[in-house]
Amino acid sequence: MLFLIIINLIVFAGLAVLLMRFRKPNYSLSQQILAGLVAGVAFGFALQILYSGNPGVIAGTLEWTNVVGSSYVNLLRMIIMPLVLVMMIAAVVRMRELAALGKIGGTVIGILIGTTMIAALVGIAIANLFGLTAEGLTEGAIELARADVLTARRENMAELGLADMLVRFVPSNIFADLTGARPTSIIAVVIFGILFGIAALLVSRENAEQGEAIRKFIEITQAVIMKLVHMIMALTPYGILALMTKVVAGSNAADILNLLTFIVASYIAIAIMYGVHAILLKTSGVDVMDYFKNVWPVLTFAFSSRSSAATIPLNVETQVEELKVPSPIANLSATFGSTIGQNGCAGIYPAMLAVMVAPTMGVDPLSPTFIAGLVLIVAISSFGIAGVGGGATFAALVVLPAMGFPVTIAALLISIEPLIDMARTSLNVNGSMTAGLLTSRLLKSLSDDAPDAMLPEGAQPAQD
Repeated sequence: MLFLIIINLIVFAGLAVLLMRFRKPNYSLSQQILAGLVAGVAFGFALQILYSGNPGVIAGTLEWTNVVGSSYVNLLRMIIMPLVLVMMIAAVVRMRELAALGKIGGTVIGILIGTTMIAALVGIAIANLFGLTAEGLTEGAIELARADVLTARRENMAELGLADMLVRFVPSNIFADLTGARPTSIIAVVIFGILFGIAALLVSRENAEQGEAIRKFIEITQAVIMKLVHMIMALTPYGILALMTKVVAGSNAADILNLLTFIVASYIAIAIMYGVHAILLKTSGVDVMDYFKNVWPVLTFAFSSRSSAATIPLNVETQVEELKVPSPIANLSATFGSTIGQNGCAGIYPAMLAVMVAPTMGVDPLSPTFIAGLVLIVAISSFGIAGVGGGATFAALVVLPAMGFPVTIAALLISIEPLIDMARTSLNVNGSMTAGLLTSRLLKSLSDDAPDAMLPEGAQPAQD
């Protein structure tokens, strides 16, 4: 077995070397990522086919290929908090009017929550259209064991009401939150960055000399952080290769086939929400084809990593450099979008599960009262869902008990979570970028009457 694992790793290394040829100037990052994606899928399928009767070889191979994938994701996570903190401070310091901060943040959050409510309606409609129900699912010993674990986790989540969750957004120890110690740490860092930036802005107004020093320091720090981001982004094709190998080779074919209808329905709902995003962008004057061409690398990474939070650096960079969204808006939309109003994980998924469970609880899933209550709960619960793999499960652990439903269904679907979660995560990230671009367009329109209050100092409005 060891010999076979070594052979597989040599092939994997060969694929990585082959990807290096795509680093030539005539290949864009998008093309490099696509090459890594295709290579990872092909290698993963090859492992599945060749070693279907010898899972130990697959496990042993993935143990070492995961070193590349996990290390890459860890590098991205390493820069998330410094990037968020520096970008938030820089965004506020560049503001000419503090009122602009509230307008930008309010608009971004409004769009995120609004699209999440639409996503919930889409999930409800698709689940009803496909006649999805939890009645036919078998609860074996493994599933029940999972249910026990999830029930314990749900009880911890249930202790946090909306008021408690809002309190947890406010940092009590910024150093602890910079380590990502809590699910709400990113929002806490955002709040600290905003407050720090406001204080720096006020100091700048009181003392011009100190203000100039503050701006120069922040500009230098931001430049260093962004250079670090670019260094890590250059490793993306190799990270994608390893991540896709793990996803494809590690999937359980029996579990996937057993719940094929749910998978198909989920992807259709996700595709519909992509269409909703496209319609919103089109109505605001955006060239939809150019938009998706520009954001393809971001969506590809989100698809592979299953982490909205890990995608923040590439999300911000793409919005600013490709979509021409002002930096403050891009940073707010990318950061808020990783924990608030996730269209896939917090919108579609828990809504579909609630519809599946409803008939088993004697509830009509087509009842207007049921639908209205579910959409409202989804909107409220979408605050603070962690932007990492498994966030959809946490969303379900909040929504289902709030509807008075058991959480067993969430346990039954864990085995196929990675396959669906990839597309959900890419939808979450696309929702955040859509929110950023729509906010930029909206504030650009409003700024015709008050330009100084709408845009950060030195920023250019988005162009068609």
